[in-house]
Amino acid sequence: MVISDKIASSLSKGSFIRKMFEEGDRLRKIHGPENVYDFTLGNPSVEPPAKFKEKLKELALNPIPGMHRYMSNAGYPETRTAVAEVLKEQSGLPFAAKDIVMTVGAGGGLNVVLKTILNAGDEVIALSPYFVEYGFYVDNHGGVLKVVPTNEDFLPDLKAIDAAINNRTRAIIINSPNNPTGVVYSAETLASLGELIEEKSQQFGRPIFILSDEPYAKIVYDGVTVPSVFAQIKNAIMVTSYSKDLALPGERIGYIAVNPNLNDSDRLIEGLVFCNRTLGFVNAPALMQHLVTDLQRESVNIQEYQEKRDILYNHLTSLGFEIKKPQGAFYLFPKTPLADDLEFNQKASAYNILLVPGGGFGTPGYFRLSYCIDMDIIKRSLPAWTKLAEDLGMKK
Repeated sequence: MVISDKIASSLSKGSFIRKMFEEGDRLRKIHGPENVYDFTLGNPSVEPPAKFKEKLKELALNPIPGMHRYMSNAGYPETRTAVAEVLKEQSGLPFAAKDIVMTVGAGGGLNVVLKTILNAGDEVIALSPYFVEYGFYVDNHGGVLKVVPTNEDFLPDLKAIDAAINNRTRAIIINSPNNPTGVVYSAETLASLGELIEEKSQQFGRPIFILSDEPYAKIVYDGVTVPSVFAQIKNAIMVTSYSKDLALPGERIGYIAVNPNLNDSDRLIEGLVFCNRTLGFVNAPALMQHLVTDLQRESVNIQEYQEKRDILYNHLTSLGFEIKKPQGAFYLFPKTPLADDLEFNQKASAYNILLVPGGGFGTPGYFRLSYCIDMDIIKRSLPAWTKLAEDLGMKK
């Protein structure tokens, strides 16, 4: 075999999503792209904010000497300072450039953190439903993923988390606003989680970290705000990217932030910078660092996402789908009207509706649809959803 047994096994686990991509291509060739309703990818169709384009043009016409060279593996001081200023405002804590490491997106950042903190066999808890790549990231660095279900509202179940923590637990990954549910964790929820891991860290004699994955933090609706994880949890490490809020997923730019009050935070940062280099990332993309420095308070038009959410949510619930209304991100996570989410997905594809089964997020019996696609596709899909519901006996 030309690839390792481990990678072959991983490929087989991801085969359904690959099949959905292939199914989408097949259907588009048969019916035309305008008649296929692909809700599978969290790949924003909106363009970056106008200020991003202005900064890009400015740098292209007036390049900074040496702007494409290596810099510190942690990133440009001015970019890290700009990030720290916003985190200081949000948390009330004394963030500085030294607490920030610029990374190759949030995925790169999570790998850097896990490489830095994990010993072989250490466990990392993920709260289901969760982004499936977490398991591969943990495995990359010799760790073991331990999945703990959330409660009926997709919020952390503190009793279940408490029972899952042991002397091998090194971290808990949280994701708020959540992919795939759109749930936002309150300050009270974060504080309770912080108290639990503080207690468990003392019990087992080593720190347990909260890894807060926050690429959707600016994409929230109905007046909801995302509380600062740092204001509630001392052992917090935040990893995020500009992929969603600035619509730059292909540019792979993000950062790691470490709570400045965390014990031995300077030593942890030293490890993060080392792993950023030795994992082969070396440093975050230089051009993107220059561009995002002055864009810390910018975002795409959130109202567009809310309109898309409301159109789909209102239509699907009118058909009988059970959905917890998302507070953020750009996904819906309805229950499947059939017990088998794979069977439901097959039924949906017969109407050219492409979805991701909940089993792919560790929660069978649901499905995820992404509404970061063109509004025209969403509107054209509504009759297909109605026909699907009628076929399943949901709509009389």
